[in-house]
Amino acid sequence: MFRLFSQAKRCLQVKQGLRRSLCSARFPAAVQQNRFSTTSHQTQAQTTSSWPKDVGILALEVYFPSQYVDQVELEKYDGVDAGKYTIGLGQKQMGFCAAHEDINSLCLTVVHRLVERSRISWDSIGRLEVGTETIIDKSKAVKTVLMQLFEDSGNSDVEGIDTTNACYGGTASLFNAADWVESSSWDGRYALVVCGDIAVYATGNARPTGGAGAVAMLVGPDAPLTLERGLRGTHMEHVYDFYKPDLASEYPMVDGQLSIQCYFRALDRCYATYRKKIETQWQKAGINKHCTLEDFQFMIFHTPFCKLVQKSLARVVLNDFLASSNPDVESAIYKDLQDFRNVKLEDTYSSKEVDKAFQKASQELFKQKTQPSLFLSARNGNMYTPSVYGCLASLLAQYSAKQLAGSRIGVFSYGSGLAASMFSLKVSENSAPGSPLEKLVSSLSDLGARLDSRKCVPPEKFAEMMKIREETHHLVDHTPHGSSSDLFPGTWYLERVDDKNRREYARRPL
Repeated sequence: MFRLFSQAKRCLQVKQGLRRSLCSARFPAAVQQNRFSTTSHQTQAQTTSSWPKDVGILALEVYFPSQYVDQVELEKYDGVDAGKYTIGLGQKQMGFCAAHEDINSLCLTVVHRLVERSRISWDSIGRLEVGTETIIDKSKAVKTVLMQLFEDSGNSDVEGIDTTNACYGGTASLFNAADWVESSSWDGRYALVVCGDIAVYATGNARPTGGAGAVAMLVGPDAPLTLERGLRGTHMEHVYDFYKPDLASEYPMVDGQLSIQCYFRALDRCYATYRKKIETQWQKAGINKHCTLEDFQFMIFHTPFCKLVQKSLARVVLNDFLASSNPDVESAIYKDLQDFRNVKLEDTYSSKEVDKAFQKASQELFKQKTQPSLFLSARNGNMYTPSVYGCLASLLAQYSAKQLAGSRIGVFSYGSGLAASMFSLKVSENSAPGSPLEKLVSSLSDLGARLDSRKCVPPEKFAEMMKIREETHHLVDHTPHGSSSDLFPGTWYLERVDDKNRREYARRPL
């Protein structure tokens, strides 16, 4: 009996210690009004099997390189037709990393910045997920490198690990984090999701579609951006559209036309599944209607290049048009589309006629629902796993909290090989000054100024730096090329690789 009493006492002491730790933590300003109690949520979940409320994104941070190449200048340097990169791809600038930045340093930077700006303690994080396809070690996860940020706090009780499948790993990590918060494993702490990649290509047509960056998201209950429960449409299949079989090289193998076809096919399948699920929810609530693009105030997409996203929004309209039993061909959207009434989706992937007609029909919808989300992508390029979340950051930076309040944001995430999902985020109704939503939106208000502060590098210098990166990738016993003075203040960078391929990092002072 005494032994049982002692065990119960120790258990109570542990719970009290955890409660004191979380209560003393400095929670982000964006969630100060929605503080949650570890024990109250745990007890509620265990006794009533209810869900933590409004699980989603509490805070979001973006990192992109401090230097870029201008796409107009790159067109001239590459000797291609004017407008090939700027009009054909929809790109303006492309951020890139010198050899002294790698996937670990990008993720170190964005995580450190999120925690500092959110003013939370390192011991208030209980799960850390990393989504990336930039692999520099076949065994050691990026997540383990990030754990050095937790050392001073003494917090090593952090679940989660890396997830890899092309550009989809960040979305898988976000789903895992949200599911953890909604599970019996949750201990009341935050989850942290990190998406990061360096997109580099060999010299040629694909190089202008590169980019680099990282996004970190804080996940928990009472969030201003809630993942709508049960509304995920997923499509996965086996295909070689883009892959990286050469572990000694950063460059991928790419079948461009196949990849675009796979992207569109995945979009069709995911959208159909999402619509079926939300319509089922509506029917249970006594609402009989079909889901269309009009049910989303905003729609964001994984963005290899901006022109593909415009085509993708047009394809959503095509799906709505074909799914409707009686589309109004006299309406502004569907006017002059009657000739396409009987086309089959699988026959339209490479149809220029269908693509042109539905881009024209969806032009205004694109401007309203999607174009604002391409602000970062157009100026930084493809970030792979963070791409669609960079679009989310752009959207939040382009509107006020009042304009966003209550809206539904559709999200399409695609990773080659392939894995894709469509899901939705519901924005909080509360946009009052000091609300979690207002704080989140305000935290991203400097996005444009940060992009403007970057250094423009001539194409000749860019090509030289890419050559150095290619030649020194995976070299041992060396100091990577690049100066810390070229980086933003507070950026982590690769300082040294020793003779056993162990990497050492340093941080440029703030």
